[in-house]
Formats: sequence, structure tokens, C-alpha cells
Amino acid sequence: MDIAVVGGSIGGLTAGCLLADAGHDVTIYERSPVHLEERGAGIGLLPTTSKYLCERKGLDPASISVPTAWIRTLRRDGSFAHAVRHDYRFSSWNTIYREMLRCFDPERYLLGHELVAIDPDTPGLEFANGAAVNPDFVVCADGVGSTARASLVSQATPDYAGYVAWRGVVEETALSTSTRAALDDAITYFVYANSHLLVYPIPGRDGSVEPGRRLINLVWYRNYSEGDDIDDLLLDRRGARRDVSVPPGAVRHEHIAEARAVASARLPACVAEVVHATDDLFIQVVFDLAVDRLVAGNTALIGDAAFSVRPHAAAGTAKAAADAWTLFEMLERHSGDLAPALAEWEPGQLALGRSLLERTRSVGRRSQFDNTWVAGDPDLIFGLYAPGD
Repeated sequence: MDIAVVGGSIGGLTAGCLLADAGHDVTIYERSPVHLEERGAGIGLLPTTSKYLCERKGLDPASISVPTAWIRTLRRDGSFAHAVRHDYRFSSWNTIYREMLRCFDPERYLLGHELVAIDPDTPGLEFANGAAVNPDFVVCADGVGSTARASLVSQATPDYAGYVAWRGVVEETALSTSTRAALDDAITYFVYANSHLLVYPIPGRDGSVEPGRRLINLVWYRNYSEGDDIDDLLLDRRGARRDVSVPPGAVRHEHIAEARAVASARLPACVAEVVHATDDLFIQVVFDLAVDRLVAGNTALIGDAAFSVRPHAAAGTAKAAADAWTLFEMLERHSGDLAPALAEWEPGQLALGRSLLERTRSVGRRSQFDNTWVAGDPDLIFGLYAPGD
């Protein structure tokens, strides 16, 4: 088949690589005029996320991720309230994206193609640069702000969860020896009233995984009420109102100063040091988004274009990859016969999206509103299909 993938992030690349490997004629259309970058933001590297790189390309997970052996929860004074051995791997969005991009034909990865119109039945695609194509099949992986979803499932819109993630990375060598020791070999949590944060090591900006060349990743969830509160936070330094995120260098100075003041007043010293040492703090809005269908004609939605889930299971990227893998498997099972393949693929991925969304909503409610988060609760373990899975 002639297949168009709309969106060239990790989910779109996974779909594109798998379908191209299967012999299909695949082109990826990415709206950005330049290759994507997320400033090294950290991700939990669940097995499905790196499955293509490890199984198809023989990449060692140790070359693209940092292992940790502990989950620790701090008290306000910096002592351990809870610690349990548990193996995780952490990477950065940039690291995985760069490796996946190397696996796809660069001549078929087209930048500067912003989708403006879609006909799911033809199917037909029109782009802002004037290009128009009529492939046999379209995979829509264009994220939480999906143009494709707005056309295909118009009633599905992102629902603000009531809080945002303050994020950032800092070189581990910029931190004091005592802070590096406190955060070593672990994902470290601190939970307090209506908030929680976590820090963990990830590869360096160049992908290095050796100690001394890595980054420490910060994710700090803070509540902002709808209306003036969140609107003011999302107004950037140039006076533009952002919807999904306020990127590094765009968060207003008064908000950064406020966050650092709260860090000094409320957080353990080692974590407050991370907040103060991070130059480019940025903000990602936490949304819930669900659809009641993934297929329209010869078009399928995957990843955040279909379900946008809260980050608490570290499974958003893994779900996009799982959508792509399962789609590939169904097409193989049905020898490329699109209609029965999509009919078998859709129910399972809808069920996965709904399950993951409800699980992450529950974690968010417990930490940000109900204050019922209990350190060591096995339900809080990261996982795509279930905690720990």
C-alpha cells in the first residue's frame, strides 16, 4: 500500500518504520519545518517504546537509557520516608527520537507539512504548503492537538486536568555532591499537600549515559485553577497565550521566581537545588483526552491523537508505539487487507487507551486533590498495560 503517516514523533516513526519494513510505500509528513526537539525531557523507557530499536535494530537498551535500582520517597527534611528496590530505565525523548529517525528513509520524512484538511474515505490529505496526496491508508499520529482528530472525531477535545507539570533538566555535574548522592541510582519522589514531584537521571544532551555526563530530569506537578489562574501561567514572555505547553525560555520570569520560592519553602533541600539549578524550566499542561473510535474510512488514529493520558504511568510514548505495533501485526495477519485488519485492531486499542486513561486519572486525583497517595503503593508502579507491565 501507499501509506501516509501524519506526524513524525516517536509514535509516527514507529508506525512508519514497521510498515516500511513490511514492504509498504510509506511517507511521514511532519508539520515542523525542522527536526523535532524536546530539550532532552525525560521519559520512562518502557519496553514497548524501545521495542523497535532493540528487536529490529539490535540496539542495547543500556546505550540509550540510564538504569535505576530504587524507588525512593523523601520527607521534607530529606530523609527517606520509603525506599524499595525496583528496576527502571530512563531515557530522553530526544535520544529515542534521534535513534528512530536514523531507521527511516530521510527522503520519505517530509518536514514543513502541516495538515489542514483530511478526507478519511478517499483518503485525501491537504497541507498548508499546498501539497495534496491521496494514499491508500493514513495513520494519524499528530499528537494532542491533532488536526486529523478534529476532523474525524470532532466532539473529542482535550480536558484540562486541573494541574500542570513544571519540567526541566540540569547537568548532574552542576549539582552538589550531597544532592547527587541523595538522588543516585533512583527515581526520587516527594509528596506534599496537593502536589508531588519526581526526579531521575537521563542521558545527556548528546545521548551519553556515563555518570558525570548525564542529566537530572525534574517533573513537578502543581495545581492551577481554570480561568485566570491557568490563563496567566500560560501567557508567555511575548504575551502569547499557549495552550499545550510553555517551552523553555518562554515561561515568564515572575512565574519562575514564584516556583523557585515555593521550592525553597516547601521542598527537600536536594530537590529544591534541582529546581534552582535548572535554567530552562518549562511547563506542560496535563490533559485527559479520549475518543470513541480510532478508525474512519481508510484512516486510523494512534498515540496522543487518540488518547492523551496523564504522565503518571510513564506510558504515553509506549502506548503510541503499542498502537503502531498492533496495527502492523493486524495488517500482517490479514495480508494487507485493510478493512478486516482495522476492524480487529480498533477494539483492543480503544480498550487499552480507556484503561490507561482511567489509571492515570486515579493517580492524579490521589496526589493532586484527594491527598491519598501512599508511598510504596504498587498501583503507582509505571506500566502500559498495568502497574509493572
